[in-house]
Amino acid sequence: MAKTQGPKPHRKFIALIVAASIAITGFSAAPARADEDVAKFIAGMALLGILGAAINDARKDDGRHVSRTYNPPNQHRHGHKPHAHNRHGGHVKPLPPRVRRYDLPAHCVRYFPRYSQNRPLAAKGCLDRNYGRTHRLPQACKVTFWNGQRHRTGFKPRCLKRHGYRMVNW
Repeated sequence: MAKTQGPKPHRKFIALIVAASIAITGFSAAPARADEDVAKFIAGMALLGILGAAINDARKDDGRHVSRTYNPPNQHRHGHKPHAHNRHGGHVKPLPPRVRRYDLPAHCVRYFPRYSQNRPLAAKGCLDRNYGRTHRLPQACKVTFWNGQRHRTGFKPRCLKRHGYRMVNW
């Protein structure tokens, strides 16, 4: 699963510097009356509150990014190890078109946080660019969801696998 980025350290540093500079400017070299100090304190606290709200809002926006990688869960192989070499001396014959049409690009499978945190989808736009025959994919596997800005379409990888398709690295 792709790791989402947390708050960036330089944002915290900038927020600390801004807060310190605002706090220091509240003190004046000449003595002032108490009511002016209270007004400056209230204005400084309001400004800090606005800055805190802006930083919090910027952090909320960080979760909207789409992960570009798909890391399938590790599956137990029940003691079987795959062969390190093939029986053709390294040469692999290409698959015929009737078989190859069921191969989908694995790099199109990604996580969409607005759809599900733990279920990936094969992105329709990526499949259109790299596979080209998305209109022939099973409609039962098609999913449309709202990502907060527009409707997105994808295909469920498990459903595609049940219909005979497989995700391969090209």
